[in-house]
Amino acid sequence: MKTTYSLLFILLLFQCSYVNSQTKNSKENPSDKVDALIAKYNFKNGPGFSVAVIKNGAIVYKKGFGIANLEYGTPITPTTVFQIASVSKQFTAFAILLLEQEGKLSLEDDIRKYLPEMVDYGHKITLRNLANHTSGIRDNTALANLIGTNEADLLSNEQAVKLITSQKGLNFIPGEEYEYCNSGYILLAEIVKRISGQSFADFAKAKIFNPLKMKNSQVVDDPETIIKNRAYSYHKYNNIYCKSILNHSFVGSTNLNTTTEDLCLWTMNFEKKNIGNDAIFNKMKEKGKLNNGELIPYGLGIENRTYKGLNVLFHGGGDADYGSYILRIPEHNFSVVFLCNSHLFHPLDFVYNIVDFYLNDKETKTNSKPIFDQNLLKSFVGDYEVFPGYIVSISKENDTLFHLAKGDTISNRVKLIQTGDYEFTYPNLPHSKFVFNKTNGQITEFLKWHISDFSYKGKRIEIKEFDTEKINLNELVGLYYNAELNTTYKFIIKENNLIATHSRNSDAIFTAFQPDLFVSNLGEIEVIRNEQNKVIGFYLMTQGIRKIKFEKMNDK
Repeated sequence: MKTTYSLLFILLLFQCSYVNSQTKNSKENPSDKVDALIAKYNFKNGPGFSVAVIKNGAIVYKKGFGIANLEYGTPITPTTVFQIASVSKQFTAFAILLLEQEGKLSLEDDIRKYLPEMVDYGHKITLRNLANHTSGIRDNTALANLIGTNEADLLSNEQAVKLITSQKGLNFIPGEEYEYCNSGYILLAEIVKRISGQSFADFAKAKIFNPLKMKNSQVVDDPETIIKNRAYSYHKYNNIYCKSILNHSFVGSTNLNTTTEDLCLWTMNFEKKNIGNDAIFNKMKEKGKLNNGELIPYGLGIENRTYKGLNVLFHGGGDADYGSYILRIPEHNFSVVFLCNSHLFHPLDFVYNIVDFYLNDKETKTNSKPIFDQNLLKSFVGDYEVFPGYIVSISKENDTLFHLAKGDTISNRVKLIQTGDYEFTYPNLPHSKFVFNKTNGQITEFLKWHISDFSYKGKRIEIKEFDTEKINLNELVGLYYNAELNTTYKFIIKENNLIATHSRNSDAIFTAFQPDLFVSNLGEIEVIRNEQNKVIGFYLMTQGIRKIKFEKMNDK
């Protein structure tokens, strides 16, 4: 009997031990998978990242990998401070909504109520237009590039505001289109400053960081600010790590410096609501609406998407070589925070894999192999202008589509991988695909090029044959000035090429694309002529700027 009891006791202990072990392993399994995913990367003597996972109001995973400062060998930890770039926009939208809740402004207000120096474009631009990227205002980054500044240059928020408010034209009528634009958030931060009487940095500290106990967070509006425990960003050149310099002090669109631990507090606040309320959070996640009623994926500082049947709220960012990403799945009280200090690590290679590890049983499964309608392929063939001067040529051979950038040799042609009737992966860029509009077999009028979380629309164009020998480059030689940018470009001919020179920018070689239409890495120019057919200027088009006019100053 004693032996029987002893055996039963041992079996009971074994069973309990087995159940506890299985429970423990079950709980640890997702974290183990995260570790296994990260173990594939080499962090020895190089940059890295910090990642955290929040589930049901608790941090279930947080670790740092790699080096924050290569000069001193400082390791990355969950308390390492990163510049989070465009993820900063969540905080700017939240600040505006706090002021709206206090009755100090409305999202439907005309921005000229707070920014009277803005040009009257003949169309009302609201604060909401700024916050959901439907304003039509030219992008600050593109404007700064044209005047010859880069991320290493000192450029203050005050200068950025002056540059934006000096613009006399819009890219489109407000509310007609959705086009991601940093300018809108720079202006929103300026509005917060003017209404509150505080700098945007001080407002964010008093109204957001302090109440949430985000002790290692600050908006940096002065590049000389000392930031303790800071990660610097790095890129590789000739297999050697180099520091990526970042001196811009724009706020609102970027320049929040924080940690994964602090961002966990921010993320958990969407459920706990220590500051803010349902009205604010619902406005942030609500999809924007165009004038025609079409919904866009962007809300206010938050974007929407569906991933394997899960409703995801997210925002990513990148400045210099910093990368950042916050992902939330509210219905499962689940979030991921990812910060890195090199583009060697792509946030999308991690965050959605982590979702799979933790929420696999909640995802929609698709096991069947798709069968594609090959008859549609011929309707996709053609030339599409994605950015001004950047033409995508889509060709077909047998049952395969190919991509070729206009001007490239056929050896650079890229085979597209079909993943749907209208969807094709572009393998030369991570997380990139082409999606054609549905046409029921008719000619496709446009495509969308998705690169990471961004989407760029390319419209089908007709390229006309013309005789390049008849182009008179000499009539384009001269100085061209734009008052909105207060900058001048000089066009010269060198080795039979039309060259645009600038006091700060590198020379740009312009190639004739169509009669009176030239393209370069600077953008696309359309020649302007008077009634006597004399060249009097040009319109320049580039990503973020649809059309800006330069006037010819002389004929030398």
